[in-house]
Formats: sequence, C-alpha cells, structure tokens
Amino acid sequence: MTRRNGRGLRISFNSPVVLGFTFLCLMTQVLNLLTGGASNRLLFSVYRASALDPLTYLRLVLHVAGHADWEHLLSNMMYFLILGPMLEEKYGGKNLLYVMLITALVTGVLTILLFPHVRLLGASGIVFAFILLSSITVREQGTIPLTFLLVALMYIGQQVYEGIFLSDNVSQITHIAGGAVGSCLGFVMNRRSLRKG
Repeated sequence: MTRRNGRGLRISFNSPVVLGFTFLCLMTQVLNLLTGGASNRLLFSVYRASALDPLTYLRLVLHVAGHADWEHLLSNMMYFLILGPMLEEKYGGKNLLYVMLITALVTGVLTILLFPHVRLLGASGIVFAFILLSSITVREQGTIPLTFLLVALMYIGQQVYEGIFLSDNVSQITHIAGGAVGSCLGFVMNRRSLRKG
C-alpha cells in the first residue's frame, strides 16, 4: 500500500508485519503509561501465574509487545526496524510472523520455568532472532555461512559471558533463546527455498 503526498512523493507501507508490530508496541507503551503500568502487568509481561487463568496463555505471546519504558522500546525498535523489512522481504510476512510468535512463546515458557519470580517483557528475544536470522544466507545445501558463525559467536558469546559474570541473567537467556529460534528457523526456511529453487 502506498500513499501520495501533495508533491508526488510516495510513502510505501513496505513491511506490514514489521510496521504492524512496531505500532502495536507503541500503542502498548502509551496504554502502559495511561494505566500506570497496570496493562503491562495484566497483559504485556510474562510471569508464573495460575494455569487456570486464561491470561497466562495470552501473556506467553503478548509479553514481547510490552516494554519497561521509552528507552527500552526505542532500543528494541531500532534494531527491529533495521533488520525486519529486509527479513520480511526475503522470507515473507507469514514466515516472519511465525518466527516472532515462536520466539515469543519459547522465551515466555523459559521465563516461567527458569525464573518463577521474574516478570519479563520486551522484544529483545525477537531482535536476537532477527540478528541471527539476518546472518544466514545459505546458497547451497550442506553449508553453514561463516558470517552466521561469526555473528553467533559474537552475539551469543557476549550473552553467555554477561549471564555468567553479570547479575541479570534473565535477559541473556531470552536473547540466547531468541537467537537459537532465529537460527533454527532460518536454516529450515533457507533449506526449503533451496529445494524450490
């Protein structure tokens, strides 16, 4: 979808999934401010809660839209908007949405299982999935790109180091899990595209 302004320039809605998620995160942050943080606690963060509460299952996915503050949101959205459109063009909106949902679910479940007294929110797991996914450019079957290995070593290695030597290992687990999901799904999607081509 494109829109024209008065001078004939066009603004292109080039990446519907990426832009849709970005707007969802912005609206979630505004709602969080208007409710004094209640909306994030109720819907947009994941934590261990009763299995009988239906919101527990929604939070497993919705936690990626919530952010602690504007700085948290903007730092995630910068990477998301840089990497997302390229990935949406390469893999298609449906596949990218699938990567995002699986990443949200995996990081949500890990948080509940490993950190029962912690409340997790934010899209950094998805950002790490995108970082690793963007480094996968398989051109022939049975190969692993050196760029992928270097990116994985640098980004995941940094998270492992910070998880061991710094006090906040919740976000590191989320980042590592997001990177793992992005890597696995990236290789699967690339293998499928090689078969078709």
